[in-house]
Amino acid sequence: TAIAIPEVHGGVGLSLAEVVPVVEQMGRNLLASPFVSTTLAAQALIAGGTEAQQAEWLPRLAAGEIGTLALAEAHGDWDLGNITVTARVDGDAITLSGEKLFVLWANHAEIAIVSVLLDGRAALALLTRDDLASAKLRREAIIDETKRSFALSLDGVSIPKSQLLDPAKASATLTHIDMAAALLQSAEMCGGTQTVIDYTVEYLKTRKQFGKLIGEYQALKHPAVNAYVEYEKARSHLYSAAYAHADQGDGEIAVRMAKAAADGAYSFAADRAVQFHGGFGFTHDCDAGLHRRAAIFHASQHGDAAWHRAKLGALLFS
Repeated sequence: TAIAIPEVHGGVGLSLAEVVPVVEQMGRNLLASPFVSTTLAAQALIAGGTEAQQAEWLPRLAAGEIGTLALAEAHGDWDLGNITVTARVDGDAITLSGEKLFVLWANHAEIAIVSVLLDGRAALALLTRDDLASAKLRREAIIDETKRSFALSLDGVSIPKSQLLDPAKASATLTHIDMAAALLQSAEMCGGTQTVIDYTVEYLKTRKQFGKLIGEYQALKHPAVNAYVEYEKARSHLYSAAYAHADQGDGEIAVRMAKAAADGAYSFAADRAVQFHGGFGFTHDCDAGLHRRAAIFHASQHGDAAWHRAKLGALLFS
């Protein structure tokens, strides 16, 4: 968790590019971990936190404490600027109202970065473990069984004004979080794609039907090759985005291309894996189903392939 945190705050001082191969391997193994959510919480503080907030929390996140983000709402809009949770100044305090969804690992988090609407403008607030204890957490049943997600009701929660991140940087911070999340999701999806292809090819080389290995049939081996080609393309996009993500303009294009490619590759490979494993593929004993579920959940967070391609159209042809 210290990889992309500055050295002055107890980190290694590298960038998200160095986080990508770590997350890729986590995706390969369907690792159930708050690593990504913690990394993104740290990125929010780096991009938009005050000096005092960075000094207090970045060393703690670097040391392994868990962080999370509370950005999604019931309207399901992937535009992080569409916020309905409100914040009202009450003397030296800020009173919150509304609900956030898909707050990953909130039951273990020491810190949560929450997007709010303050005086009609987007803002970010830092909630501590004590603040989360005063809110209402409700466990959500989500399709990806390797993650733990919660709805967070903020009605009546009051925090000191000092826990607001820098208001002047709120919009830029939301954009940074969005791109960082898409990049790390792409890494996780590429790792999962590689594993599900390996898992399926091994089955095609061992299962026999009508006296032949099923991998000899064109209806199975050709889609398997197509899945591998799409994986290689997605991984190339991923590492291009890892290299360029911090470049203004080009970085956003590369990240959106990576997320769109990873979404398509993972979904196709996992879907074919379920089908190729036959009846067994539809059971919880087959890892193909876990990967298909993970692909669906990743597509639901920070934009699916179609959404990112629409954004790319505006970026490339405007």
